[in-house]
Amino acid sequence: MRVPSALTATFASLQRHRNYRLYFYGQLISQIGTWLQNAAQAWLVLDLTHSAQAVGVMGFALYAPYALFGLFGGALADRLDRKRTMIVTQSALALAAAILALVVVLHVDRVWVVDLLAAARGTVLVLNNPSRQALMVQLVGRRELANAIALNSSLNNATRIIGPAIAGVMIAAVGTAACFALNAISFIPVIVAIGMMRRSEFHTRARRPAQVTSFRAAIVEGLRYARRRKTIAIALTMLFVISLAAINFQVLLPILARQTLHGGAEVYGFITACFGAGALVGALFTAARTKASPMVLLVAAAGFGAMQFAAAPQTNPFVVGAVLFVMGVFYTTYTATTNALVQLATPEFLQGRVAGLYSYLFLASGPFGSLFVGWLSERGGTSATFEVAGIATLAITVVGFLVRPWPMPSGAAPARRRRA
Repeated sequence: MRVPSALTATFASLQRHRNYRLYFYGQLISQIGTWLQNAAQAWLVLDLTHSAQAVGVMGFALYAPYALFGLFGGALADRLDRKRTMIVTQSALALAAAILALVVVLHVDRVWVVDLLAAARGTVLVLNNPSRQALMVQLVGRRELANAIALNSSLNNATRIIGPAIAGVMIAAVGTAACFALNAISFIPVIVAIGMMRRSEFHTRARRPAQVTSFRAAIVEGLRYARRRKTIAIALTMLFVISLAAINFQVLLPILARQTLHGGAEVYGFITACFGAGALVGALFTAARTKASPMVLLVAAAGFGAMQFAAAPQTNPFVVGAVLFVMGVFYTTYTATTNALVQLATPEFLQGRVAGLYSYLFLASGPFGSLFVGWLSERGGTSATFEVAGIATLAITVVGFLVRPWPMPSGAAPARRRRA
């Protein structure tokens, strides 16, 4: 019997779905710009204030809209045309980046202005993220959803390597404004790619027999479903705790580079690229698996927590880079598996709401996590921050292990190998 190669399995969604190819290659360019902006924006605030806590406040401004309106965004995503919604939100994000570039060029880059624009960007993400997550089902169908999610993670983390590395060079050479301007331009390919998608090739979108009449009822329905489905409830509880305590790299890494490693933008670019390289490896590993598994999720979460402890005492940039590489492998394996399990356990008419809930817990923890990381790093250094993150991650992983078994959604359990 002929067994498909690992390479074919890894890139199955790209090979079989034209609409997904358009989306993927458009995002490839756009995400490089996004990581350019993420790196440059944190560095700009650190340059303006020399304060770890100020970087935390900027992170709070970015994610606070999600904490306030994230559930509403998921319910709205289920009612709107996802293709049109993505074009509108991507255009709005491009505009926000262009304004930030102009603010720096005109030398009106006060911290409160940067925070205000971060909040505007976060407001757009309230609708963008659940729409993007739910669009995946229409692009590839449920059978290859786990593969598409993992490939998205690989894309995100490949660009996480490229973007900050470019940002480190550009910040040192021409300043942060060029990074923001390049990000604004990078949205053009993805907007064009989404516009070129053929609706005739969308996978059918399931409709429920009776439409929910109010946003409140729609939100409650999604929350009730997530609470009653054990797999979703456990996965999302773990995600919230780990996101709150340990997934705050946008705040932590610039502080680590400047205050712990005593480096400049180049060191920041280097350690961020190391983390991104590991995350890319983890995403490709997840994409090569045909199914999502709760046990992989638990092992990856435990490894992610252990690497937080390994990073805590390090002061050598190369050792830090090596630890962050391994941490990145576990990080993406964990997050991509969580995302796939949650979406596979959800009927399509609830996809936007439950995807929105995933994004809500992933990002709404950001405001408080960012403030906490900034505050703790200011007082105890990045070593204390890594240690607290490791304790929280390992503790909630033990809880997830003890409440097994998790009911496996259809298509999520790992397939048994056939004997040749």
